[in-house]
Amino acid sequence: MTDRSIGVGPWQGKWPEGDHFDAELLASGDRRNVLDEYRYWKREAIAEAIASHSLGYEIAIENLGHDFNIGSIVRTANALGASSVHIVGRRRWNRRGAMVTDRYLPVDHFSEVDSFVTDVRRRGRTLVGIDILDESTPLETAQLPPNAVLVFGEEGAGLSPAMRAQCDAIHHITQYGSTRSMNVGHAAAIAMWAWVTTHKTGD
Repeated sequence: MTDRSIGVGPWQGKWPEGDHFDAELLASGDRRNVLDEYRYWKREAIAEAIASHSLGYEIAIENLGHDFNIGSIVRTANALGASSVHIVGRRRWNRRGAMVTDRYLPVDHFSEVDSFVTDVRRRGRTLVGIDILDESTPLETAQLPPNAVLVFGEEGAGLSPAMRAQCDAIHHITQYGSTRSMNVGHAAAIAMWAWVTTHKTGD
């Protein structure tokens, strides 16, 4: 039977040197959901490494009703180089979908929109909402700013009125089928990819 186990077993041979290596993982193996280049590394060392080459944009997610999609968005934010994720609203969220990627990516919390916006403005960031609204414009024709905080609402409800009022721009993903909207986790992935392709093409 084919071995489908994830990761690697105990290190074979002389152990590598470096403070970033975890002795327990070297001894027992590393089955975590990380790239091969980070095998056997300490959690803190991985977090520092990805922070050092994050792309500079940020993600914000409104959490008004314990949306199960948040974990998926956090996982995608980790994969696509976001520098941080902000949860706005309820502090608790379902981490299963994140596949423990939140251990390596800063995820903070703001209890309400006002405190979140104050922090964003203080740091000179631009709020870009992603939602299907009468006033929204197509994402595919938008010029996403380098300092963007891409903001997503909850599945179904979308961005709250308070958040909409604070966004510098709101874009939607043009659709061609019969459904009114797509899953917010999928929409978030498309929006992040749009930012990455705009600012990383040719690097």
